[in-house]
Amino acid sequence: MKSYRKELWFHTRKRVEFINITPQVESALRESGIKEGFCLVNPMHITASVFINDDESGLHQDYERWLEKYVPHDPGGYLHNRTGETNGDAHIKRQLMGREVVVAVTDGKLDFGPWEQIFYGEFDGRRDKRVLIKIIGE
Repeated sequence: MKSYRKELWFHTRKRVEFINITPQVESALRESGIKEGFCLVNPMHITASVFINDDESGLHQDYERWLEKYVPHDPGGYLHNRTGETNGDAHIKRQLMGREVVVAVTDGKLDFGPWEQIFYGEFDGRRDKRVLIKIIGE
C-alpha cells in the first residue's frame, strides 16, 4: 500500500468564501500514482470546512445566507469571543458544514456521483490557511 500527502494553501479575500478545489485534488491524485484506494481531504483549521456538493453559485449563496441567518457573525454574541477572538460563529459554521470528506478512488479517478465536487469553505478568512490531501491505496 502507498500513501501520498499534499497541502493546499489559501488566503481568501473575504471572511466567508467557498472554493471548488476538485481540480487540485484530482491533480494530487494523478501525482500520487494511486489507482485504487481512498482520498481524504480536510482543512487544517477549526474555522474552515471541506464538503461535497454541486458547483452552483445559487446554492453557495443559499449556504452563506442560511449560515449567517442561524449563526450570525456577531463579535459580542459568542462566549468564545471572550478569548479575544471574534470568530465564535466560524467555529459553529465549520461544525455545521463538516470537517472533511473521504472519496473512493477507482481506476485512478475520484469516484463521484453526478454533480459532486469538493469545496473548501472558509468562515474566518483573509489569512493563510491550508488543506490536507491524504491518498492511500495501490
